[in-house]
Amino acid sequence: MPRIKIYTRSFSPELYRLSKALYPKGVESVRLTDRTADGYFYAMLRDRDCDIAINIDEDAYVTDPDAVMALAQRVFDEGWANAGTPDCGPGCPRSHNPIVTNPFFNILNLKLIREKYEGPGQIKAFDYNAVKEQMKEAFLGRVTEPLKGDFGIYDFEPYYSFYLWLAYNFKTHYLPSRRHKDGMSTILSDGSNHDLCLHSWMARKYKVQMDQTYRINSLINEAYGIRGIARPRFSRWQQLGFALELAFSYIKKAFIRISRWPGKLRRKLRHLKK
Repeated sequence: MPRIKIYTRSFSPELYRLSKALYPKGVESVRLTDRTADGYFYAMLRDRDCDIAINIDEDAYVTDPDAVMALAQRVFDEGWANAGTPDCGPGCPRSHNPIVTNPFFNILNLKLIREKYEGPGQIKAFDYNAVKEQMKEAFLGRVTEPLKGDFGIYDFEPYYSFYLWLAYNFKTHYLPSRRHKDGMSTILSDGSNHDLCLHSWMARKYKVQMDQTYRINSLINEAYGIRGIARPRFSRWQQLGFALELAFSYIKKAFIRISRWPGKLRRKLRHLKK
């Protein structure tokens, strides 16, 4: 049996608590609050006590934990490195590179990935453009869903190079998705008529924009209703603690973003030269 853990890159303590209450029972969960969008994956790979990582965003709410665990076992048994949905699937409000899986939900076979993974420098050095047509052909031969993405996008997010390297060196299993009735959220399925989770998107707008807060709360209530579980209620002191932690996170994130400006400028200059 593989050693399985649940990993979440978290920003909002309240959303994390609400998501965590719906995780499969009996599985160790790890909350990472001080990792960049790509450093988060390298932190998982350093955890030698984990063979399979179930990566769940704090604004993704598990509706069928048994199906999630069955998929995790299947990823291990089939020798897949990754299971996730394209970053432009039918249920995704984005239209980026379909080879990349959006990290709101992934199951990563860390034990397999470590066989070729040497470090972050190896990932950053991966030249996607040199093998783009080969990867595009392989992808189109395996996916039947109508997609609206752009294979030319390779650095839209810091984690893009990780997923592209992963897809080139191993097999990625692509999961189907569909759009929720609210017009924004995603319903992710396992391909065998089981819905795995509901993903709200726009987590950074929670408790910031009234319309998005209402929509996200409605989706959370729906997930708890599907599971037949009462949604946790937090005291005023707990809410105050959440607010203070969130304020600190915003300050820390500002410093992280400033530190990444040189890299973003270099990427923009590369695009201008082409």
